[in-house]
Amino acid sequence: MADIIYIIGIGEDGAGGLTPDSLGKVHRSEVLLGGERQLSFFNTYQGEKIVLKNGLKAFADKLEEVWKERRAVVLASGDPLFFGIAGYLVRRFGPEHVEVIPHYSSVQLAFARLGDSWQDAELVSLHGRPIRGLAQRIDGKRKIALLTDEVNSPAVIGAYLCEFGMTEYEAFVCERLGGEEEVCRFWELDELEKGSFAPLNVVILRRKTEAVREVRRGFAYPDETFQQRRPEKGLITKREVRAFVLSELNLSEDAVVWDIGSGSGAVAAECARIARLGKVYALEKSAENLPNMEANRRKFRADFEIIHDTAPRGLNRLPDPDAVFIGGSGGGLKEIITLCAQRLRPGGRLVIGAITIETLYSSMESLKLEGMAAEVTQIQASRGKPILGMTRFEGMNPVYVVSGRRQDCNNAKD
Repeated sequence: MADIIYIIGIGEDGAGGLTPDSLGKVHRSEVLLGGERQLSFFNTYQGEKIVLKNGLKAFADKLEEVWKERRAVVLASGDPLFFGIAGYLVRRFGPEHVEVIPHYSSVQLAFARLGDSWQDAELVSLHGRPIRGLAQRIDGKRKIALLTDEVNSPAVIGAYLCEFGMTEYEAFVCERLGGEEEVCRFWELDELEKGSFAPLNVVILRRKTEAVREVRRGFAYPDETFQQRRPEKGLITKREVRAFVLSELNLSEDAVVWDIGSGSGAVAAECARIARLGKVYALEKSAENLPNMEANRRKFRADFEIIHDTAPRGLNRLPDPDAVFIGGSGGGLKEIITLCAQRLRPGGRLVIGAITIETLYSSMESLKLEGMAAEVTQIQASRGKPILGMTRFEGMNPVYVVSGRRQDCNNAKD
């Protein structure tokens, strides 16, 4: 009877890089599990080999069948607890039945090759994950380590960063780390997107010492910094209103956000920079606004998804939101509020911007019909304007901000 599953990290140097203790555990085992590459390091192994395929659950199910009766060892790349298989297996079988023996991680080895510390680096895995949202997540960071895959290759990463103008970074790409064919070198991002790379690689981004760029901090950026339609510049959600709306949305860093009637995309851009680990969807029916939304998406390094459609139809394919802002409804406000109220996650917030009393009334009534707690705030700000060497105040049109919350807000993410 066996009562421990050993998960042993292994590098590109294969069995030769393992400690005598780890090698002993492999040779004494009766079942060896792992990816094809890891298993290939032990061609003379006498026990049964089980290849990791068809996903983690299928692999764990197979492990479940054998581990109690036979001594089992799982081989995993580098540090198995660093974006690796070990976390899942520990949760599945319990920490009392799993012992993890780490090797050096690919990121650790890459920074060693670079000759730089990495305790202050942002660590991001793009392995099996979409690249969308990377721009706002890493903007302003000094050092970033990226784990790649065949889809999110160094070339794809280079093209993506160039799209958002993030050329203040240089890339240090390490291929086949720890193996006989290891290659490590610096790349400029415009060169990176044209390169070809071995499937096993790590990308380190480091801000150039001479790079000078205004780092955007805080929120509620000045109206004039956003690209807007002309002559209808007044349609943007004003800075003062935006600040209050963002406060009412109360976004967590991993929030899913809908911005309905996005216009220039100002609110969507600000939400994306707050919910850096989340997803922001900007729905806009007017094709004329799409170029401005795209320009602001790139300028503010806010990788939100632009959807050219009307509401509520265009919302059906989106994941359930934690927060919704309705800046424009195209005449379908009641239907939009009904759908949003049904789809909001527990503790979700629905915020509506209204400039007419009719929209205000409709918003309040619709929220009440959906059983949501509703609050309304009128915002009327004045901005200083020069006059004859002095300053006067010029009043802005009042805006009503209606905020609704799911009554089960005790289960909300804070």
